[in-house]
Amino acid sequence: MHIVVCIKQVPDSAQIRVHPVTNTIMRQGVPTIINPYDLFALEEALRLRDTFGGVVTVLTMGPPTAAESLRKALTFGADRGVLLTDRYFAGSDTLATSFALSMALKKVAAEFGQPEIVFTGKQTIDGDTAQVGPGIAKRLNYNQLTYVSKIVDADFAGGVIRVERRAEGGTQVLQSRLPVLITMLEATNEMRRGSVENALIAARAQAITWNAADVGIEDLTKCGLRGSPTIVKKVFAPTARTEKAVLVEADGSTDGMADALIDAIFERAPAVEEDLFEQAARQY
Repeated sequence: MHIVVCIKQVPDSAQIRVHPVTNTIMRQGVPTIINPYDLFALEEALRLRDTFGGVVTVLTMGPPTAAESLRKALTFGADRGVLLTDRYFAGSDTLATSFALSMALKKVAAEFGQPEIVFTGKQTIDGDTAQVGPGIAKRLNYNQLTYVSKIVDADFAGGVIRVERRAEGGTQVLQSRLPVLITMLEATNEMRRGSVENALIAARAQAITWNAADVGIEDLTKCGLRGSPTIVKKVFAPTARTEKAVLVEADGSTDGMADALIDAIFERAPAVEEDLFEQAARQY
C-alpha cells in the first residue's frame, strides 16, 4: 500500500505580512510551520500504514527551506519526503499549485508506485481556499472525499474505502473506489509524538528534490504567476469591534442561566426572536 500526503510549509499566521504592491504573502523573515490542517492528514495516513502496512510519502511544493517541513514529517514516522521546488513556481495560486502537484504525483507514481490514497488537509491557513486538494483530484481523475472526519474502514485488496464526511445538517457515510483523494477535517485525530529513532532518521535524511523539468512540466506558462489567473485586488484586516462583552446575571441553575442568556440575546437582537417564532409557526 502506498499513501501520499501533500503538506505545505506556511508562515506563522501570528506574524504574517502582505506585500503592499503584489498583495502576496511575504515569507522572508517570517517563521514557518507545517500547515496545521495537514497534520491531521498525516496522522491519518500513518494510522492506516500502521494498520495495513505500506509506505507513506510526504510531498510538498515550496522553496528549498520547505525541506525542513519534510524533515519534521519524517520525525513523526513518514517513510520518505519529496520536495518540488523551482523558481518558476513562485507566486502560484491554487490553479498553478494543483497543476504542479499533480505532475509531481505522476512522477511519484512512476518512481515509487501508484498511491491508493492521496491525503491533504481541508485547506491551508495562508490561503483558506480549500481548492488545491479537489484540483489535484480533478487533474488526476481521482475520486475525491472532502471534509472527512473519520476513516470508517478500508479494503485495499478490494480497492474500497468508507469514510464519514461532515456536511451541513449532519454526517454522511460515503464509500468510494480507490484511488481516492481525501481532505481531512481539523480535530479528527491527535498528532503522535515522534520517536527518538524517527528523529535520528530524519536528522540524517535528505529530501528527494525535483524541479519543473524533473516532473515533466514543459509548458512553464502554467506555473507560478504566469499560470495563476487569480488577482488579489486588496488585502485588509477586519475592522476591530467596538462592542464590549456583556455580563449576564442568573440565579445559578442551569435553567436559570439558559433563560437569562436567551433573554439577553433577544433583547440585543429582536430580529432573531422574530425569525425563530416565524420558523416555529411554519413548522407547526
